[in-house]
Amino acid sequence: MDRTSRPRSRRFPALVAAAAAAALMVTGCSSDSGGKKAEESADNAAAGKADTPRMKVALITHAAPGDTFWDLIRKGAEAAADKDNVDLLYSNSPDAAKQANLVQNAIDQKVDGIAITLAKPDAMKAAVAKAKKAGIPVVGLNGGIDDWKEQGLLEYFGQDESVAGEAFGEKLNELGAKNAVCVIHEQGHVALEARCAGVKKTFEGKTTNLYVNGTNMPAVKSTITAKLKQDSSVDYVVTLGAPFALTAAQSVGDAKSKAKVATFDLNKDMVKAIEDGDVDFAVDQQPYLQGYLSVDALWLYKTNGNFSGGGQEPVLTGPAFVDKENVADIAKFAAKGTR
Repeated sequence: MDRTSRPRSRRFPALVAAAAAAALMVTGCSSDSGGKKAEESADNAAAGKADTPRMKVALITHAAPGDTFWDLIRKGAEAAADKDNVDLLYSNSPDAAKQANLVQNAIDQKVDGIAITLAKPDAMKAAVAKAKKAGIPVVGLNGGIDDWKEQGLLEYFGQDESVAGEAFGEKLNELGAKNAVCVIHEQGHVALEARCAGVKKTFEGKTTNLYVNGTNMPAVKSTITAKLKQDSSVDYVVTLGAPFALTAAQSVGDAKSKAKVATFDLNKDMVKAIEDGDVDFAVDQQPYLQGYLSVDALWLYKTNGNFSGGGQEPVLTGPAFVDKENVADIAKFAAKGTR
């Protein structure tokens, strides 16, 4: 896809910031001056382990039970925690009020930093303010790209969902699609709504949003199947998560539809589905990287006062298209459970 016309003002500085953070990650472990201590720090850095004082970080997400997408975020966070000598406390709830309570729990435990998703930013505002008042640095990831600065978070790591949706719509144009159904599995989730809005903005065909209950996969399957039976002109089912794409592929078969399935997000099963031709393509936002960078960022801030993007630009981890042409390059990492 020709991306020369894509807006670059938000993406380029953010990617530069990510590169800068990676460089600082190496120097942060070996910046002590003088003799043996510097040599020991350099040795530790080379071994990939920090010798900085133990710190405690809470990662609090809106993950729903059974959604494997979040396993990748957690694995990335755990890898960074292991490297940075961090005690990682992971918790999650798809209920915004309960997620806010989890933030309060982290504050009560006097953590050194909090990484949080802002899927429903208004519901999280008071909890974030309490963390800041307690002197705890907070970074955002995955959801809340339009709200993280307003709420005073240090940094944000994730995908610009509007940009991703627009790129998805352009991809559908290239493929000659005419009628797409965009399946939203959590109503009111700002990132999911932004994805479908982005698709609709650039897609030259017809776009219809279809709301399903993402915590009830049999219901998801039956709702998509009913839609495809009702409208035989649908030629693409767009889902917003890998598990839902796999279910949509079953719905296509049940409805005897000719529609193709394409999705946002990737996992091991999705890689195989693309290889087998059951799913046309996926947009990868690299959740492992989001988890890793979020924890590593809090370590960098604690040990060296760094924050990527200067508090002004997000660090973007996507979008990247995965299809039959490049899926083999991704498969070896997906097999390890990190893509």
